Amino acid sequence: MAAAESKTDRRSGPPARVLIVDNDQAHAEVVAESLDRVGFSCDVATSGTEGVQKIETGEYDVIITDLVMNDVDGLGILAKAKQELPDAEVILITGHGSIPSAVQAMQQGAFNYLLKPLDLSQLRAVTDRAVEGVRLRRTNVELQRRLDERFGFEGVIGDSPQMREVLEKLKRIAPTNATVLIQGETGTGKELVAQAIHQNSPRKAKPFVALNCAALSENILESELFGHVKGAFTDASSDRVGKFEYAHGGTLFLDEVGDMPMATQIKLLRVLENGEITRVGSNDPIKVNVRILSATNRNLEDAIAAGAFRSDLYHRLKVVTIRLPSLRERSQDVPALIDHFIKLLAKKHGKTIRGVSPSARRRLLSFDWPGNVRQLRNVIESMIVVDYDGLLDLDDLPDEMADRSEPAPADQATCSLAALVGKPLEELEKLFIAETLKMTGGNREEAAKMLGIGERTLYRKLKEYQL
Repeated sequence: MAAAESKTDRRSGPPARVLIVDNDQAHAEVVAESLDRVGFSCDVATSGTEGVQKIETGEYDVIITDLVMNDVDGLGILAKAKQELPDAEVILITGHGSIPSAVQAMQQGAFNYLLKPLDLSQLRAVTDRAVEGVRLRRTNVELQRRLDERFGFEGVIGDSPQMREVLEKLKRIAPTNATVLIQGETGTGKELVAQAIHQNSPRKAKPFVALNCAALSENILESELFGHVKGAFTDASSDRVGKFEYAHGGTLFLDEVGDMPMATQIKLLRVLENGEITRVGSNDPIKVNVRILSATNRNLEDAIAAGAFRSDLYHRLKVVTIRLPSLRERSQDVPALIDHFIKLLAKKHGKTIRGVSPSARRRLLSFDWPGNVRQLRNVIESMIVVDYDGLLDLDDLPDEMADRSEPAPADQATCSLAALVGKPLEELEKLFIAETLKMTGGNREEAAKMLGIGERTLYRKLKEYQL
């Protein structure tokens, strides 16, 4: 009994909630008191009907119910719990004569059953195990939710036509085993897309393994991919499992595949053809079941023409091709990306950020972003780190974002202003709204923020000016 008490006392977080349902009020209170003493939070229902009401209105981790009751019996409580609280576990209490019914309850999803008279030590131990199971499942669900948020389709941010097209394609190919070639400039998010494909595929419970082919020499790359045996080369002091073996059943992501040496390309092609790898220094083939996703910022057709990439490997890798647009091609996604990164990175650095000033937003929206999404993320992170007042402003921008443009000569500025002087205010308002919409890539919410008006006001103006 002491062991059970110690185990329960060590649990972190709020106490587990337990509902005891029993026609015998005295027996129910004994059970509740026994569990209360070791850290559980217990409610008591003295009839099956009351138990059903509590299940409908309350939140419980474990339900302990007598099997035989006059109104709603233990099987009825079990059925109601499975319907209303599918995460909760149900423990049955029964006499010797009702064991067949208890076994039936187990088949219907009960966690366990205990015989009368109750051994309170056993009751605590079984309840403790039930709570552990419930919390483990909830933790796994939460981890999965975070994975989906970070690497699922929700993590691929953008509502531009280009990104909607990418997302639709991802949803179609993710459930398959097709090899996918992801193309795009550096920083467009190729590995994030590969993670999303894996996370939404039947292989999601197996490893996702990434390898940058440009960062390694030919010998090291082959050892990383295929593994090696002891003595295969000077520093091979023991056998080593390669990425293919480690990713068995899952997904292998080959980043910068266009920089792979020709000799390694030949070996990779052989793996794709027969599903077997051979460790460096060995003659024994090993079967592997791996989905290959690859990415490059190079034009592989040009590389083939130059004799730097194998045509047959190219066609094996590009069963499906996804091209990720550069950030300048989808500028209307910049506001959503800014807000996403502020939320993500403010939490990471423990900062409270109220938002971005209109002037800083204009600078961020007008920038060309040669480093694409990765550069935008880094800029937002830098601004959050150096910020001191909770509002990201021009003084928080990194040096690369400083406005180095020369001021317009006085006469040029005067001429520009003179061209506007005398025009009707409605015409000027229409011009400013149109130009702001251009700057935000058509994002009305962002345009309203920059113009300092409400969204409904902007919508009314758009209709009025037929923009």
